[in-house]
Amino acid sequence: MVQKIDRLVTLFGGGGFLGRYAAQALYRSGARVRIAQTNPRQAFFLKPLGGLGQTQFVRADIRDADQVRAAVRGSDAVVNLVGVLKGDFYGLHVDGAENVARAAADEGAAALVHVSAIGADPDSASRYGKTKGKGEALARAAFPGATILRPSILFGREDDFINRFARMAQIAPAMPVIRGDVKFQPVSVSDVGRAVAAAALDPGQFGGKIYELGGPEVLTMRQLVAWILRATARPERIIDIPDPVAAAMARFGGWAPGAPITWDQWLMLAKDNVPAAGSAGLDAFGIAPTPLEAVAESWLTTYRRSGRFAIKSPA
Repeated sequence: MVQKIDRLVTLFGGGGFLGRYAAQALYRSGARVRIAQTNPRQAFFLKPLGGLGQTQFVRADIRDADQVRAAVRGSDAVVNLVGVLKGDFYGLHVDGAENVARAAADEGAAALVHVSAIGADPDSASRYGKTKGKGEALARAAFPGATILRPSILFGREDDFINRFARMAQIAPAMPVIRGDVKFQPVSVSDVGRAVAAAALDPGQFGGKIYELGGPEVLTMRQLVAWILRATARPERIIDIPDPVAAAMARFGGWAPGAPITWDQWLMLAKDNVPAAGSAGLDAFGIAPTPLEAVAESWLTTYRRSGRFAIKSPA
């Protein structure tokens, strides 16, 4: 249980998908929240969610060490939520991670929470996994007491994973599935946001450790797509794309805007996206993982032909 406490927590990337939930969890704790990102205006929607004077905004690109240091100054805790699936992997995941950690240490912050990802590994074949792994290592070197959070695929009303498949289901006569046997353990963005807040406010309990965060069930890609089709009242028609075909799509067309999969994402799908056996997870924070089915249908009804009055496809 997070106690009501007056502390200043700086969230790098606080206006993003996970950021909005981490901010709300911090608001409920009584903390003041400083949102730091390249375009703070994109996070102005957060202001009415907190109390009077509870939210600050600052412009900062985590690749710029001076901007990072200015954003961190005076913070009791610092959280790095920045991550991309394409673009400047090295600048954001590696240089940025080191800049944030060094600034947090130099400015005397009591806590650093670094949000990474399952599969983060300096030796990963994908640029995403490789740079996430290197960023973790640099963050821990600069701030040994950092809390590292590695979530599986995040789901929530604003996600770009469940919603992407639901949008495809509206127009596709059958759903193509790439690497249908790869496993995920989808985790609620709200649950992860609560874990971020707890780690930021209680470094004595959570600092210096790595947590791998997953939901209550493991699903293959094929099972996940089938569930989305049922939840959106669409026919359960699935086409498995052979690996050679999918690899060619990713290799030769993944660079194009709107491509279904990039080459880096293809490489990421080579391994299951589930917490390692025996790793600490949400239970360490006293959080019971939220099942996908418990919350997703509340927004997936918008993808049904007749809205919430549509009859779901049978399981």
